[in-house]
Amino acid sequence: MENKNFDVIIIGGSYAGLSAGMALGRSLRNVAIIDSGKPCNRQTPHSHNFITHDGRPPKEIAGLAREQVEKYNTVKFYPGTVIKTKKTPEGFKVETDTHDFFYAKKLILASGVKDIMPEIPGFAECWGISVLHCPYCHGYEVKNETTGILSDGDMAFDFSKLVFNMTKDLTLLTNGNSVLTNEQIEKLKQNTISLNENEIDKIEHTDGYIQKVVFKDGTFLPLKALYAKIPFQQNINISEDLGCEMTEQGFVKVDFMQKTSIPGVFACGDNVTMMRSVANAVAQGNFAGAVANKELADEAF
Repeated sequence: MENKNFDVIIIGGSYAGLSAGMALGRSLRNVAIIDSGKPCNRQTPHSHNFITHDGRPPKEIAGLAREQVEKYNTVKFYPGTVIKTKKTPEGFKVETDTHDFFYAKKLILASGVKDIMPEIPGFAECWGISVLHCPYCHGYEVKNETTGILSDGDMAFDFSKLVFNMTKDLTLLTNGNSVLTNEQIEKLKQNTISLNENEIDKIEHTDGYIQKVVFKDGTFLPLKALYAKIPFQQNINISEDLGCEMTEQGFVKVDFMQKTSIPGVFACGDNVTMMRSVANAVAQGNFAGAVANKELADEAF
């Protein structure tokens, strides 16, 4: 069992957490970064739309980032999964699954989210490879290809507008009877977007690359890429443990300073926004680290 005291604890050691750690390390703050080693993009072969790193493997970008942050000797890394966070009179207490306890004046939540995969054989194996979450991150690489969108309702309709700009060979799959309005269906037809309401049986693929979507009625649809809007959950019990306010969509609610509703707690990265990208996580993490440092400076002066 290990007890450690720090200025700041950062939960999550991927892009947002590492970026926050660099900002704080360069400000001579004693920082603990606790990371489970399971980033949500661990299957993704290439990361895009992050200038200077476009097309590099996510693991390579994160590895280089960690190597650079490790050069600041005030930043310490600890493997483990956070199982409990608690407010204390002095700041915050964090417990990991290795039964280590960490204490700090400030807390940065860069813990990310966990995607909840649908029970469709082949889906999870293709996630991040040819089943995609974001046209900004991956759309260029599958431009003008035979493409599908797995979604329904208003979200599917709005998402179709973004993807339609990347390919004109587009099918919206609702995996059952659609809840789209008649007006929305007519608009899809006007833009030559096909609507398929068949229930999906499985996704046939080769090493994560889609070959076709097979439906329960025996028909199939050849595809090169499939965008999917799927549910997610926070990686740690943020609202339950700390009482941080959450948005209706399930994100941690933050203000323009990356501050949560709990004084001394900041949040950045995928756990606060639907704009899930490496570039966005790095920017938010850098800012959260700077604001946390400013609070520490104000309090000590």
